[in-house]
Amino acid sequence: MADAYPKIVEPRSPENLPQGQPETAPKARPRRRKGRMVLLAGLLAIVGIGGWYGWKAYRAADVTQAVVTEAVTRGDIENSVTASGLLSPIRDVDVGAQVSGQLKSLKVDVGDMVTQGQLIAEIDSASIETQIEIAEAELANLDAQMIDKKAQVVLGAANLTRQRSLVAGNSAAQSALDEAVAALATAEANVAALEAQVRKQQATLKDARISLGYTKIYAPLAGTIVDVVAKEGQTLNANQSAPTIVTVADLDTMTVEAEVSEADIGKLTIGMKAYFTLLGQPGERYAGTLRQIKPTPSTKNNVVLYYALFDVPNPERRLMMNMTAQVFFVQSQASDVLTIPVAALRMRDGGKRAEVAVVTGNGGQEVRAVEPGIRNRVRVEIRSGLSEGDKVVVGSGTEGRASNAQRASTRTRGGPPPMF
Repeated sequence: MADAYPKIVEPRSPENLPQGQPETAPKARPRRRKGRMVLLAGLLAIVGIGGWYGWKAYRAADVTQAVVTEAVTRGDIENSVTASGLLSPIRDVDVGAQVSGQLKSLKVDVGDMVTQGQLIAEIDSASIETQIEIAEAELANLDAQMIDKKAQVVLGAANLTRQRSLVAGNSAAQSALDEAVAALATAEANVAALEAQVRKQQATLKDARISLGYTKIYAPLAGTIVDVVAKEGQTLNANQSAPTIVTVADLDTMTVEAEVSEADIGKLTIGMKAYFTLLGQPGERYAGTLRQIKPTPSTKNNVVLYYALFDVPNPERRLMMNMTAQVFFVQSQASDVLTIPVAALRMRDGGKRAEVAVVTGNGGQEVRAVEPGIRNRVRVEIRSGLSEGDKVVVGSGTEGRASNAQRASTRTRGGPPPMF
């Protein structure tokens, strides 16, 4: 059985060494290398712990809560219903031909200004002039026949008088008197029939002369030629429908036809103020008054739209047909009043009480009751409870988000940007 205790090996002394064998020193351990590794590990641990504490401190600073504030400012505010629409002339007329024939001359072009009653086109009148000559000749023939028929009446009346005298003196038979009465009645009937033919022929002549007048086409209103459909030399057929030659429009006044959704149409009333802006003139407003809401709507993409119309003057002709307008129907507006962002207003008791949070001079907050007025999607009027320059709390968030929200609030301070 092996010994339970390890053997103790005594160091060899020179006396114990075998004769002739040199003495050897024991091997040294790598202590220097281990020391370096321990030192490196310690440094890494210190750096890691320091980085962890630094990251925790950075996160704590990053999530520090801040409030978004904005100063109470004085300015203008309005609440309006927005819509889009097209511009059209207040009056425009398609001028056409009422008689058939070749367009002999066209005296206007697109863009020309015309006055009411100005000659703008002529149709070849040779055929109608021939019809007039025929009608006049026929009427002359009827007049000649009328002389003969009236002479027959005079003769019949004289014969009747004579026969009555003869019958009274028993010098003629009663049958001769009867024949004289019948002859006079026939002559008078012939005159009446001929008179009817004369009236008919006079009407025909009158119609031909009216048609001759239609060969000259005049402007029905003062305005601008906005379209020319026919060309000189073109044959116009007016038997089925009146062919259009030109379109005249009154551009001194333009009508805006705005499409209003069924959700907003109930907010409009006849006589309310309205204005619009244009894509090419974003800084200019054109104002008018709502004059008509058409009762019949249209449906586009399953959306029911009603048409609201108002007129604006256009003396400089800057407004043109079919321009797209961004329309605003003003429900309420105020000038030079205190306003704050809508996000700062808090409604309590079911909308009966309004309040805002105000930043005090020492950095704290206090809640104030206010009286709101006109409100739109961005800002609200404050009639009492605040002073110009007070800092109201709009929202809260991290410092990074707070600064972004502050910049966004500043951008919308002047109200919603115009769509055009």
